[in-house]
Amino acid sequence: MEANVIEFEKRYWNAMENHDYNTVRNLTRFPCIVAGRDGIRQVDETEFQKNFESSKGMQLKVLDLYDEKYQKINEETMIIVYMIRMQFTSDGKETPFHCACASTWVKEDNNWLCALHTETDVTRN
Repeated sequence: MEANVIEFEKRYWNAMENHDYNTVRNLTRFPCIVAGRDGIRQVDETEFQKNFESSKGMQLKVLDLYDEKYQKINEETMIIVYMIRMQFTSDGKETPFHCACASTWVKEDNNWLCALHTETDVTRN
């Protein structure tokens, strides 16, 4: 499973880059918990879709995903942490981000779903 969890993360980020809501929704456990620069939120599917659709004018590009660490909690729970470099483009303005991310994946009805995701801005390379 350890090798697969990074593929789930990559598929999730790829869907975010391509504004593919159906893939993102199918990889998310609702309500999901999100923690980042805007604080902590528990988000249901309706709010998640609203937030997702409001970002359509913004382009996300993942530049690098690296330094992955995994922990298998049990047969139905995996944790992954990693570093990511990405860039947002909105109204022609490019904004780079460098974050430490953590996700908790749970297996429900034979599907792996992201139940928790955090992003912490970092200043070191």
